[in-house]
Amino acid sequence: MRAAIIYSSVTGNTMELALLLHGMLARKVDHADLFSIEDFPAGRIDEYDAIVIGTYTWGDGEIPEEMKSIYRLFEVKSRPNLVTAVFGTGDSFYPHFCGAVNIFRDLLKTNTKLAVTLKVELLPQLQDHKRCVKFIDLLLERLYSKELLSS
Repeated sequence: MRAAIIYSSVTGNTMELALLLHGMLARKVDHADLFSIEDFPAGRIDEYDAIVIGTYTWGDGEIPEEMKSIYRLFEVKSRPNLVTAVFGTGDSFYPHFCGAVNIFRDLLKTNTKLAVTLKVELLPQLQDHKRCVKFIDLLLERLYSKELLSS
């Protein structure tokens, strides 16, 4: 199983969540890569069994500019056999808390095998650890059920 986490972070909150999730995922799959969006080689997307998107929310609940390229990859080409997940951090003070997660969720639900989403208030805290474990478990459940069906 090959999985990649691709994220963008401005304040460091989403990066911390990406690092936490990557650590959990790397212990459970054969190969787990972690990329900031700037370092992700888009031409390799089809090499993965699972893609996990991590994003912060910009402006009025929007996808950050740097994440639009990966959004378009999923928008222009449906990947119905690819297992995906999306997570993000945000501040619930704003009216569209983690709005970018919702935007990715809606697209991935239509064009991939979306397994799970996760929204975290600001920096991941101790109480978020159980939610992260569940996030990884649900991702793997979808990934392994896909493998069983294709065998």
